Amino acid sequence: MANTEILLIKPVDGLGGEGEQVKVKLGYARNYLLPRKYAVPVNRSNRKQIEVLQKARLIREAHEIEGAQAIANKLATVNIALAVKTGEGGKMFGSVTTQNLVDRLAEEGIPVEKKQFNMPHPVKELGKHEVEIKLHNSIKVTFAFEIVSENIIPEAKAE
Repeated sequence: MANTEILLIKPVDGLGGEGEQVKVKLGYARNYLLPRKYAVPVNRSNRKQIEVLQKARLIREAHEIEGAQAIANKLATVNIALAVKTGEGGKMFGSVTTQNLVDRLAEEGIPVEKKQFNMPHPVKELGKHEVEIKLHNSIKVTFAFEIVSENIIPEAKAE
């Protein structure tokens, strides 16, 4: 298969960031990257654009790191308790998912996205839990939260 060299205008997951020159399959460039304006073919006139894009990328990444660090500092100070409905013996109805955490953090004024969470499965037990949040490629935070019961849990009767 034929390869072609392209200049990325926007970051593409798994390929590179803006301002990078990469070699890709001709069909991938022609059918996906070029029509969506993620890249342009490399030629003499685009070489000047490379420098401009690389400077813009450095500025953007510095801004993103500052924002991610500010969110990490907020996450370190906030304590979250999610109230859930429970049945006999404290058994939860349903589970707590990343979307529940995203919504609760949004109430606290902390903007995070669902895709930033590393939570392999929903939480189905009361108590304290931890989840890893990837705010940036270089910034990962372990966030602790607690799941409590909305209603009073009756003590199990001893026979």
